[in-house]
Amino acid sequence: MITVAGFNTAIDRFIQIDALTPGEVHRMRAEKIYPGGKGVHVAQTIAALGERVRLVGPVDDAYEAFIARQMSARGVLFRGVEIEGHLRQCFALQEANGSMTEVLGQGPQLSQLEQDDLLREFGRSAEKSDLVILSGSLPRGFSDDLYAGLVDFAHDLGKRCLVDASGDVLRQAVGANPFLVKPNRDEISALVGHPVINVEAAQLAVAALRERGIAMPVVTLGELGAIAADDTGVWHAQLASAQLRNAVGSGDCFLAGMAVAIRRELPLEQALRLAVACGVANAESEETGFAERSRVDALLPNVTVRRL
Repeated sequence: MITVAGFNTAIDRFIQIDALTPGEVHRMRAEKIYPGGKGVHVAQTIAALGERVRLVGPVDDAYEAFIARQMSARGVLFRGVEIEGHLRQCFALQEANGSMTEVLGQGPQLSQLEQDDLLREFGRSAEKSDLVILSGSLPRGFSDDLYAGLVDFAHDLGKRCLVDASGDVLRQAVGANPFLVKPNRDEISALVGHPVINVEAAQLAVAALRERGIAMPVVTLGELGAIAADDTGVWHAQLASAQLRNAVGSGDCFLAGMAVAIRRELPLEQALRLAVACGVANAESEETGFAERSRVDALLPNVTVRRL
């Protein structure tokens, strides 16, 4: 079992328009609504790959049944904690030329009781799991050191912990030495204090994270692929695709692939291959944050992996 903490559940709205012109009125060509948030994206892709997964996150009255129904259909064991506020709304606006603009909602303010309920539910699930994942931003109310505390909690349980966060939340989590962190190029640049925009810079960044005690640091670079390191060395994986439609959530699907590979004790070379295939499978799909198993399997042989 893998437990995913997705503490900032969202409703994703994928909207297609002709062109985005600031200050003008726009008419939608199409709109689709999905359960969202990084935790949802990670959990449903883990389930698609055939692993048992439990997602812990907040729900509100308006969308509780919708999210539960969608997660059940995707094979995710969902533990929704009811809150009085409203879930955040996230908008992905896709223009006819493929350009994408994201507008991310702020999220609810959680009461102390709601925070305690989420953490209690997460703790119960983590105790019964082989692997735990802390994914995404935090709703208002939680402090920036939350993930660091949960990494310590996972250490005490003897569980490997994977973290995908940004800003001070990521910085403090790194100090607690989780098994894996997965910043993208913007997040790692902010963490190390200088631009990380190519493979060579990412290689230095993962080496530095290894020195700080992270067993398996990973940096994702979009079209340049991903860099990861462990005891076997530093590896680079990449897959070019001419069919990209919606790259939003690809990093989450990448993390799902890494988690499944770690759960199955695969070597890093194979883990990166699976993770990159998951990320590209999502980018080739219209839906945000979901990788179809059949597409992942088709892409796997085409991923290039090399040791640096």
